[in-house]
Amino acid sequence: MNVSDVKGALQIVSSLMTEKKEYLVQLDQQNGDGDLGISMSEGYLAVAEFLSGTEEQDLGKLFMQMGMIFNEKAPSSLGTITSFGMTGMAKTLRGKNTASFTELVGAFRAGLQNIMTKAGSSQGEKTILDALIPAIDALEAHIPDGEKAAFAAAAQMAADGSESTKLMKAVHGRAAYYAEKSLGVLDGGSVVGKILFEAFNVYVQSKQ
Repeated sequence: MNVSDVKGALQIVSSLMTEKKEYLVQLDQQNGDGDLGISMSEGYLAVAEFLSGTEEQDLGKLFMQMGMIFNEKAPSSLGTITSFGMTGMAKTLRGKNTASFTELVGAFRAGLQNIMTKAGSSQGEKTILDALIPAIDALEAHIPDGEKAAFAAAAQMAADGSESTKLMKAVHGRAAYYAEKSLGVLDGGSVVGKILFEAFNVYVQSKQ
């Protein structure tokens, strides 16, 4: 992975988040305040615009700047959580202009740990983590199979993890007030996680 890869992947993320904006709004209106699609669309658009104009080559510095921009442009709980993920990745990638696939998976794992530590959440609580954790576990498990196989598996596991949130009660945020009513409802944050890995997989599969 290098800066060109980050730019290419995040451009696809931004496009998909904009495409799915209204769907995410509708999901969030069921148990939240309805701003999820707007904040994710605007946050990733701002990051994509930053990436298109930057000449920064240090991946650590790049992800740190991405995290700060996202936190500013996506003023929501998931915006803050997403910035935790980006800044967690930044610490692992500091000083690197390129990262091997194994190093990239390690950076994803560090970002995940930063989210869990700072947000005080874990898998099974009807959040984005229910998509991210199985996806990153799949990446790690499939390292020997190469990037394309690993990201295909990760995208599938993120989708499955998101779907599993229908069976969970919400324990965080506004949705927690509707714990019983949240049963049977897909968690919007987990769908964001699903979209992220869908986009990453599209980018990886398109690489020569």
